[in-house]
Amino acid sequence: MNLEASYAFCSRIARTRARNFYYSFLLLSREQKNAMCAIYAFMRYCDDLSDEPGATRAAIDRFGPRFAQIYGQGESPMTITTLSKQEIADRDHPRWAERLGSAGRPFGCLEVMIADGDDRALPSGETGEILCRGDVVMPGYWNNPEASAATLRGGWLHTGDVGAFDAEGYLTLKDRSKDVIISGGSNIYPREVEEILLEHASVREVSVIGRPDAQWGEVVVAYVVGDADRNELDALCLNGIARFKRPKDYVFVSALPKNNYGKILKTELRELDAKKITT
Repeated sequence: MNLEASYAFCSRIARTRARNFYYSFLLLSREQKNAMCAIYAFMRYCDDLSDEPGATRAAIDRFGPRFAQIYGQGESPMTITTLSKQEIADRDHPRWAERLGSAGRPFGCLEVMIADGDDRALPSGETGEILCRGDVVMPGYWNNPEASAATLRGGWLHTGDVGAFDAEGYLTLKDRSKDVIISGGSNIYPREVEEILLEHASVREVSVIGRPDAQWGEVVVAYVVGDADRNELDALCLNGIARFKRPKDYVFVSALPKNNYGKILKTELRELDAKKITT
């Protein structure tokens, strides 16, 4: 297998979650492995921005210390934070598993801040929007001064991602700010609920959204690909997260709406859900 074929293989399996991405690599033949190992580092880019320590351990055993993680977006491409190859490979570190669940530490070429709704800096451990500034950040959107002003207000790029720093400066991504569910005045991060539901062996994919509700503002709804029993899913949630974060409804579907890059389109899911409850 040549490098072109290897990249094509990567593009197919990268449309799954990170853990499936790693496990797929482990199924490579020796020929595929040799071709892939010609690539010095693998860069992970996935919607859920998380890691599976068991899969990472197996991948490192197979390929060696070649994996690095980089967090960025089009407005500051691949330049916000990084988790180095050395950190990912250092399984003897007491906080290795926790570090793998993070997006790493900021690059030296820019500043990164966690901010509240008024763009005030928050201390480590508190969750807010991720802002960054530096020469690598875009100067603005092409022919869209209104969007540029909103996104770059105060001189900071407002990423739309929600996260928190730990005491050592490692950034953990929580969710997209627009996807946060506010139910009864409490913030619920869909990603947290999704990760619990994905622990069920019969859940292949899941996406959690908020459904408008007259009493609570929003309630949690899980769209599930798989044949899991809803009572088992409920039990998983009750055992792993606070009761108020548990989905009030499970909708089982054959597939989730995605764009060409394999990213789940929650906007379309919300539209589908709105039609479902009005029919």
